[in-house]
Parts: sequence; structure tokens; C-alpha cells
Amino acid sequence: MKDTKPTLIIISPGFARNEQDSTCLPAQQVLIKTLNKNYPELQIIILAIEFPFHHSTYQWYGNTVIGFNAWKKSKLKKIRILLDIWRTLKKLQQQHTIIGVLNFWCNYCALIGKYFAKSHRLIHYSWILGQDAKKDNRYIRWIKPTPDELIALSDFAAATFYKNHQVLPRYVIPFGIDPSLFSNEDHSRDIDILGAGSLIPLKQYDIFIRLIGELTKTFPTIKTIICGKGPDKEKLQALIVKSGVEKNVSLLGERPHEEVLQLMQRTKIFLHPSLYEGFGVVCTEALYAGAHVISFCKPMNDAIHNWHIVKNEKDMLQKAVHLLQNDHLEHVAVMPYSTDDCSKKLMALFNYHTNIIVQSTTTEYVSQY
Repeated sequence: MKDTKPTLIIISPGFARNEQDSTCLPAQQVLIKTLNKNYPELQIIILAIEFPFHHSTYQWYGNTVIGFNAWKKSKLKKIRILLDIWRTLKKLQQQHTIIGVLNFWCNYCALIGKYFAKSHRLIHYSWILGQDAKKDNRYIRWIKPTPDELIALSDFAAATFYKNHQVLPRYVIPFGIDPSLFSNEDHSRDIDILGAGSLIPLKQYDIFIRLIGELTKTFPTIKTIICGKGPDKEKLQALIVKSGVEKNVSLLGERPHEEVLQLMQRTKIFLHPSLYEGFGVVCTEALYAGAHVISFCKPMNDAIHNWHIVKNEKDMLQKAVHLLQNDHLEHVAVMPYSTDDCSKKLMALFNYHTNIIVQSTTTEYVSQY
């Protein structure tokens, strides 16, 4: 017998392997928990295509996750997995009352989502979350998305996608902040500068370390931390030694999401030297934790309080010096976007609880909170 409860299908390259895994796509985890809170009658089924690295079905905080383990499989095995995904979607369609399909990232996962939704006359959106807006996304020519099918994480992601693929996403919905994840206690700001993210070339943590080397000339006891794991770890550790900042920079490795938020609440400046960023949710988390943020990438057209955008490494150094020398630097919680608003605007696009008003024009986005 078909389940009459409304069901949203989410297709993603990956998802948390269990309820203890807080580091895998934390923003998506927060969003889904918020959807659970705001729409308790809504069922969510997540298809995790590449990871975790096992083919299984499991429960994650009451949500069903179906993993396909397609990571680094041969072309033949991937074709078999794609057929398995299609069969799984057809089975879900027969068993559940599906209100729509949402893709995290506009990539080959979106190719599956779009054409399945089209064949069953379901609402479908692809959420452009970062590097999928780049020119080298070869799947766009096969997906052939229309503006009405696209959500961008930021104004920057929307503009980048338009520049590279000549399609302007009609909607922009940034991930929001869940205040309940942060402590209400007063924290001493004993960490001068914090960084958090994958240790990969794109994130440019070599710039972070070079800047600390320069800052020690003015602030010899400066205390900084980098949280994250990745292939650049040994290279960065060697650069720390070469720069003589072993006492100033700590590589903590990957830490639970909750612990990173706690570190943010002890931080004066959150430094994000990434070369490219769809939004950088970690930056809005740092803002709500009371830290000032310095980055190269400007996600939204409108300025965000305490988020300082710089053009180059020299400007980043000057801004850090200016902030650290300010004895009266304010540390207030800044929340430009809430996860509650994010969830409501998202579900409005699926015509779910249609009392939520969504307005749009060719250049106006849902991001106008």
C-alpha cells in the first residue's frame, strides 16, 4: 500500500555515514534537521551516491539514507550503479507520495534527478553549491537546466553559473544558521585567528601560514589554529616549520562540528583564504560566533556586517593587523540568514505550505530576507 505522507527525495554525492558523523556536509545536516523540526509530517529520503563507502540503507535522525558507494568505481560499475539508482527511484515513487526531488549540486547526480522527475512529472531543483558553477562542469550541457530549475547558494554562485553557462538561476537561497548549536555562555577570545576547512590547494592555507609569519613580527605571541584534514597537511606542516611559527600555528586536524563552533566562539578573527567559494557557510557560522571574518570571496551583493572582503594577500594582512590592534573590537553575533528561513523558502518552491510567499524576477532572488 502506498504511503500517503508527503516525501521529499534529496540526491547528493554523499552524506553522513551515521549520526555521529558531524563533519560530512554539516550545513546540509543542519538544514535537514531544520526541515524535520519545521515540517514533522514530511518524510525525507536521501540518496547518497558516492559516500559513505558502503552500499546500504540506514536511518539518520529518523530520515532514510540510501548509499550507493559509487566513489572511484570503474565506468562499467558506475553504469550499473546508475541503473540501480534509477530502479530505486522508481520503487520509491511506487511506495511514497513524492512532492519533488532536490539535488545538492548541479552535477551528474542532477542529471539523474532531473530526468527521473521529468518522467514522473515531479518538481525538481538543482542547488548550485560551489564548484558546480564553474566552466568545467561538463554535465550542464546534458542537464540543460532552465532558470526555474536552479537554486544558487549565493549571488556569487548565481553570477558565476550565468557567466559560464548562460543560464541565470532564478532563486538564491543561502544556507542559514541554527542558533541552538551555539553556547549562550560568555567566552574569552583567547584564539587570535582561526581557519577551518579542507586542507586542499583551493583553500590556500599556505597563505594563512605566511600571514601568521608576517603577523608574528607585530604580535610575537599570536595564537592561531587550523581545523581540517586533507592532502596538503604535510606540506602545510613543513611550511609552519620553515616559517618558524610552530608556537603560533596549530593544525588540529578534523574536529567534530560542535567543537569547531566552540572554537569559533573563542576566536577574534576567522581567516578564510580560499581561492573560490560558493558561499562559505563556515564564515557565517564564525560571524554568529562573534568573530570577524576576512576572505577573498564575496558571496552576496550586499555587504554583511563584520565580514571583511579583501582583494589580495597584502590587503588581508593589513586588515588582520588593523583588527588585532583594535582594543575595542566588537564581538557580536551576526546572523545574516537563518536555517528556519532557508527551510521555509526551500519548501515554498515545492509548493509545500504555500502560505510562504516566494517572489522572483529575472534578477531578483529568494535571498532577500
